[in-house]
Amino acid sequence: MDIQKIIEFKMNFNIKNLFIIFFTIFFLFYAFKAISSELKKNLPEKSITTVVKDIKNNQVKKVEVYDNRMIIYYKDDKLALSYKETSDSFLKILRDSGVDPEKINISIKDTQSSNGIINFLSNIIPTVLMVAFFIFLFRQAKGAQDSVFSFGQARVKRFSKDMPHTTFADVAGVEEAKKELEEVVDFLKHPDKYKKLGARTPKGVLLVGPSGCGKTLLAKAVAGETNVPFFSIAGSEFMEMLVGIGAARVRDLFASAKKSAPSIIFVDEVDAIGRARSIGMMPSHDEREQTLNQILVEMDGFTPTEQVVVIAATNRGDLLDTALLRPGRFDRRIVVDYPDLEGRKAISKIHARGKPFTAEVDWDKVAKRTVGFSGADLENMLNEAAIYAARNGRDKITMEDIEEAATKVKLGPEKKRLQSDLDKKLTAYHEAGHAIISHFLPHTDPVHRISIVSRGMALGFTLIPPARDKLHETKTNLLEKISVMMGGRAAEQLVFNEMTTGAANDFDQATQMTRSMVVEYGMSELGPINYGPISDVTEWGKTYLEQEKVSQSMMAKIDQ
Repeated sequence: MDIQKIIEFKMNFNIKNLFIIFFTIFFLFYAFKAISSELKKNLPEKSITTVVKDIKNNQVKKVEVYDNRMIIYYKDDKLALSYKETSDSFLKILRDSGVDPEKINISIKDTQSSNGIINFLSNIIPTVLMVAFFIFLFRQAKGAQDSVFSFGQARVKRFSKDMPHTTFADVAGVEEAKKELEEVVDFLKHPDKYKKLGARTPKGVLLVGPSGCGKTLLAKAVAGETNVPFFSIAGSEFMEMLVGIGAARVRDLFASAKKSAPSIIFVDEVDAIGRARSIGMMPSHDEREQTLNQILVEMDGFTPTEQVVVIAATNRGDLLDTALLRPGRFDRRIVVDYPDLEGRKAISKIHARGKPFTAEVDWDKVAKRTVGFSGADLENMLNEAAIYAARNGRDKITMEDIEEAATKVKLGPEKKRLQSDLDKKLTAYHEAGHAIISHFLPHTDPVHRISIVSRGMALGFTLIPPARDKLHETKTNLLEKISVMMGGRAAEQLVFNEMTTGAANDFDQATQMTRSMVVEYGMSELGPINYGPISDVTEWGKTYLEQEKVSQSMMAKIDQ
């Protein structure tokens, strides 16, 4: 927040406070005036003769005189109201009645000055309130007008070198991506070294990969290593209800980055504005296309963008427009994938900083247990392990805590729902069927854990994590996986001579895997041909346009 914004905030705050203060005074003043008038109206009236008589009988404690009106305070704490002629003196009336005024407490009130103050306040307070109200309305209208004209300003987050920053030491598990980005950092730090050889700074770096694998973290690390201004914005923040706002924000963003060059622009979730234009059968989106066109011009138009590097991240690289991906815009496309064994080990050690662990914790075992985990999953797992240890009163995190946390991250928390004995028995035999088949098949991964405790949507589970990172699946492995999936239903039929709905999810997975083997992987007797539907990438994502031209007899064979 800059100085101008702080001043504007304080001015708005002061005006609002003044308005509230004046309104409160106005309300209290008139409330007090109304209450006082109402109280005085309800006082019993007594004649001046009766009042003098009560004074003689020593019943009166005090008398307050207001011109022609008097309030009588009695010793029994009662009040009364009496009137006299304005020109008559109450002291003279007492003396004429044989009463010594010195023997009674008489207070003469100056009504002229008090009435003057009341009249002044009655006139000035409404005027001040009216003026304050119009000032408030004027400033609100001005703020609304300013906000309309500020639509074209990019809502960018700027990180300077004085702020706490991330470095490559905080990133692990993506060594290839780090190496590519280290060259970009060196370009920004030592541009002359490359200019001598005729090389130019890469204009754009596209980070593609699944969610949680460290794309945003890598961009922050580049900013931290270079110590240059870092502008961060999400792709969705370019879009508004007004036409042309997205393109205006792109121009404003690049103008700010050029003024601060060398600098870095980071666009997260770039697929929100970088989707392919008007491909397929879906209509185009003019506002999004204008925004994309402006990005294309800024990155590689007639205006040079020397020393401004654009880093973009997406987990849907297949949706991006080809013009955005060509050299000269995004020169480098870096895949940020799930970490391997050593990567998971390194990431776990980074997120373990500041957490106490027992000596039994083996990071090699943790890495082997977490095949398929992203960096975000590992961070969440260790955080859940710390919470689990604290919940159980331990001052250090154990391997058991990590195991429980890993299961929770992948399958969800335990559900303490009550199950009947029959449900428990059905679930137990169903899960045992999966485990037995997996145990006796030679190419399946070892069973890690069996449970009949509900997690997520499942009443129980058989945890069979991959024993190692696999880049390929053989036909034998896939067939054995399908056999393991069918083991639960087989156990139900053998033990109970009955079938339950518990195998529905197993059938879904087995059907999908079997169909993929036939129509995509070419692992059937039909041969190595892809019989899947024709698909196209549109601005709405991957859309299946039509079924492959396959004869009815071939479709029947596929279904068999």
